[in-house]
Amino acid sequence: MTNIITLILGGGKGTRLFPLTKLRSKPAVPLAGKYRLIDIPISNCLNSGLNRIYVLTQFNSVSLNRHINQAYKFDLFGGGFVEVLAAQQTINRSDWYQGTADAVRQNIKRIEAPGIDYVLILSGDQLYRMNFREMIRTHQQSKAQVTIAALPVDRKQASSFGIMKADDTGRVQSFVEKPRTSSELQSVRTEPAWIDQHGIESRGRDCLASMGIYLFNRDTLVETLTQHEYQDFGKEVFPAVLRSRHVQLHLFDGYWEDIGTIRAFYEANLQLASANPPFQLISPSAPIYSRLRFLPPSQYSRVSVSNSIVADGCRIGEGSIIENSVIGVRCQIGKNVVIRNSILMGADDFQTQEEILADQNANRPSIGIGDASIIEGTIVDKNCRIGAGARIRNPQNIQDYGEEEDVIIRDGIVVVSKEAVLPPGWFMPASV
Repeated sequence: MTNIITLILGGGKGTRLFPLTKLRSKPAVPLAGKYRLIDIPISNCLNSGLNRIYVLTQFNSVSLNRHINQAYKFDLFGGGFVEVLAAQQTINRSDWYQGTADAVRQNIKRIEAPGIDYVLILSGDQLYRMNFREMIRTHQQSKAQVTIAALPVDRKQASSFGIMKADDTGRVQSFVEKPRTSSELQSVRTEPAWIDQHGIESRGRDCLASMGIYLFNRDTLVETLTQHEYQDFGKEVFPAVLRSRHVQLHLFDGYWEDIGTIRAFYEANLQLASANPPFQLISPSAPIYSRLRFLPPSQYSRVSVSNSIVADGCRIGEGSIIENSVIGVRCQIGKNVVIRNSILMGADDFQTQEEILADQNANRPSIGIGDASIIEGTIVDKNCRIGAGARIRNPQNIQDYGEEEDVIIRDGIVVVSKEAVLPPGWFMPASV
């Protein structure tokens, strides 16, 4: 597997995940209490025997770089690495990445290094578990030059994806990025019987969606990107390369979620906390790796916790109720607090007694959730200070509100920005 390198695309500004991306890049957004989004594709690579990994990013990459440096260290003789490649000015280029294909093009020298035969390209904001060995096997056995992982979806979802149609051997015949019209959709529709015949239950699904997971022969990728100015894989590269290259499908039917919006992020996290999550965090054969933290177990007494995830280092005051929620590392939650259908990302560090005393003297809430607060349908980012008796919820079901405030609403979800300070008794004004 040393002849394969992986490029994980970190995405742009992450505007659809704002304000979670206000101070961090999209792959660095916390997930499931203790991980970050970037841990998912990296873990899939490591569990598949792939350990030569580049992460391409260009916005707020400091925390991502720190996380990767602390989480992924390899021995001197294995040749493995996980390295962040941030967009930078060079003699030849001075602009930002202009799209997924352009991001790869601007790092073409890494791909052209000796001993590389294949390039695996992944997205940095998806939740799934895949053994890439199977995709590599599909690629090699079909003698393809490009292989695209495909997920069966129904036509109602098709407008959000690149949709492909293949012949009986799985060779892609056509590719339409986010089909909008019925004629576009019909041109790439796949008979459900075709999906059934290829070992996956169609269950009425009649479209094959690109998962944003691509395997290229190295030379094919280099030639395609150097001979053309394509900027995006879905919109430009694949529709063009089909005419001259062998592009193969690799079918997949496990859990897969694109976490590109506040609503998708919120729902994916709460699903992980449910009694029967569609995606299992526990997997003896394919664990999720992350930064090693030396944290004590969480501590609480006389607390009601149901359908929730509670990470390490938390302290929860007695009388509190936590339902259908994710409680991140180092959360400090006061007494008689109610948290429902919410995500608390926790804190980067524990406060010392001197710091807590200084907060008290300054009449400032300490990091955490004050006594008797109510938090419902909310994402609370890291290091927030929420005073006692605060009411954080959206009873009016407002869909969008605010831009740079400490508390905004996106997709109907209340989001408390990182390091926000809410005074005791804070509540969402009725005039919002």
